[in-house]
Amino acid sequence: MANQPHDDPVYLHSRREALLILLLWGLSFFWTVPYCYLRGYQTLSNPEDLRLVWGMPAWVTWGVAVPWITCGILSILICLFVIRDDDLGHAGDEADSE
Repeated sequence: MANQPHDDPVYLHSRREALLILLLWGLSFFWTVPYCYLRGYQTLSNPEDLRLVWGMPAWVTWGVAVPWITCGILSILICLFVIRDDDLGHAGDEADSE
């Protein structure tokens, strides 16, 4: 979809930011759900065969904890370096304080 010359820059920035956040959410969703389904619902004949990483079952670490930490770090980076404050102008009922 091509940008129209009359599109509001605030709208364009917010749409870009929303798409980036949705992409991050989608990637984490499509990693976490299949990974946990495939690795977490295995029945082990011997509980001693359960692998632990950081004191948690390996499937929890790689399927939940690592994506959670990664998304948290990426969210902070997006907030610091991608999302910008846009000038919204003056509201009609605001008095000029100048």
